[in-house]
Amino acid sequence: MTEDAAQDVVVCGVDGSAGSRYALKEAIRSAVRRHARVQVVAVYEPPEMWAAMSWGAMGDLSIPDAETLHQRGLELAQGVVDEVTPAMATEFTLPEVTVEARPGRPAEELVDVARGADELVVGHRGRRGFGSLVLGSVGLGCVLHATCPVTIVPEPTTA
Repeated sequence: MTEDAAQDVVVCGVDGSAGSRYALKEAIRSAVRRHARVQVVAVYEPPEMWAAMSWGAMGDLSIPDAETLHQRGLELAQGVVDEVTPAMATEFTLPEVTVEARPGRPAEELVDVARGADELVVGHRGRRGFGSLVLGSVGLGCVLHATCPVTIVPEPTTA
């Protein structure tokens, strides 16, 4: 990728987990170094994906409408930004940070958003129950398919 092709943006996937908070911190640090902006993305399962759960014992669950799910995704992304940025603002001047919510499968959507970005940053583990033992399924999908560099941020360990 040529320098002109870069969008001067670092994309960061968030899901509300502790891992995504660490990922956002790293995305902000990277954006400061690159003089780029940060695009925070929360990916949610659209109503048609919820429909698969609407049978059997779970058939009584009401399926939220698309607008409600989108709004929840935006609120989640903004909540992570609001939680992480105040402390970081004491360290340096924060880059521009935008939030977005998208329906779909997280790895696919993050790779799509990050097409042409300078970097894609995700946490090592999110809230998904089943994933790879070594690397979460979203992180692995991003590493395998992204057209930009991908950073997987682990949660810090305590000694």
